[in-house]
Amino acid sequence: MHEEIYESPIVLIVDDDIPITEVLVLVVEGLGYQPLVAFNGQQALDLAREHWPALVLTDVMMPIMGGIGVVQGLREEASARGIAPPHMVLLTAANIWPELSLPVDALISKPFHIDQLEQLIHRFLPSPASS
Repeated sequence: MHEEIYESPIVLIVDDDIPITEVLVLVVEGLGYQPLVAFNGQQALDLAREHWPALVLTDVMMPIMGGIGVVQGLREEASARGIAPPHMVLLTAANIWPELSLPVDALISKPFHIDQLEQLIHRFLPSPASS
């Protein structure tokens, strides 16, 4: 099995809205990080098992498995591996923050501002190595 080695931290982007994933990929690449994209929660968990992310940007409402399932699944996987879970940021158009009891690092409301997203990524990830 061939495993890719990434020189910069991996940011797992999980959203079923393709234009949003495209914007997120551009932002993540522009900051010097390695984006990986999944279009539902199950794909995200499968990808994360192969390429453990440093940060996860996940939509809340998606087909097959939503963002809440992603957060729970990654926390369980991290616990089973004996490693720290990735930083997790929920992206949502719904106003769920008041009743959200999951241990996530942040919530961004859609539509979001690019600079807000960039600041958040910098808060959780070290600056990528200069090439």
